[in-house]
Amino acid sequence: MKKSILWGALLLWSIGSVQAQQQFSGKAVYESKRDMSKLKVEGNSMTPEIQQRILEQMKKNMEKTFVLDFDKTTSLYKEEEKLESPLADAGSGVRVRVSTRGGNLYKNVKEKRYVDENEIFGKEFLIKDALTDWKWEMSSETKMIGDYTCYKATAIRNKIAEPKPKDKKSVLNLEETEPKEVRVTAWYTPDIPVSQGPDDYWGLPGLILEVSDGNTTILCSKIVLNPKEKTQIKEPTKGKVVTQNEYDTILRKKAEETFEVSKNEKGKTVIRIGG
Repeated sequence: MKKSILWGALLLWSIGSVQAQQQFSGKAVYESKRDMSKLKVEGNSMTPEIQQRILEQMKKNMEKTFVLDFDKTTSLYKEEEKLESPLADAGSGVRVRVSTRGGNLYKNVKEKRYVDENEIFGKEFLIKDALTDWKWEMSSETKMIGDYTCYKATAIRNKIAEPKPKDKKSVLNLEETEPKEVRVTAWYTPDIPVSQGPDDYWGLPGLILEVSDGNTTILCSKIVLNPKEKTQIKEPTKGKVVTQNEYDTILRKKAEETFEVSKNEKGKTVIRIGG
């Protein structure tokens, strides 16, 4: 009789443990920043002061906050909504407009696939493809990020060529010096045992809290495990279905068409990048 009770208790504990693992979830907030020191801004009659103001405005526009909702196998990564600031004047009649928009990025690490809901100038696309095989090299090096002990891992990423203006004599030339191969450094914590991370980074035995990829750094600023108000992780469904290669081709073509410098109705120079 005692053995039956003991086995029953063990069975209930086992079932409860499995259910707890399946229900495990969390929310992580990430801050994304870009180092602009390797970006060159050149233009006819453009003073160093104006160049610096342009870089500072571009840097500000590229500082973004993202939220990652995750469970054991899936995640949803999206930019935190905020009011768009009006066009900023970089000084001496030059205005900077950096047009970028990211959608909802869904990752399913069990099935090794992702769905990225994105938009190009008003047209919605749904990118469906296999997750990147990062081929991480693990390291015993550690550091603390908040209250979590994190381990270092590195991988190599091949850089995708960026579109450039067709007219080489354009008023403005933007050039960023970056090698064809970029070493990606990630810091993950086994204390949060999910193979998830910000953006398209994944594949480590713990949540990725920091990524340095070329000139971009993404750092986790807040983590809430098993929040009371759980966000349902839904796979995006809106947009024309394309592969990543198809989307990159469309994006590159559109960027080449719209990467220009022009005069607005008030005679001010407007620098448009991507829209």
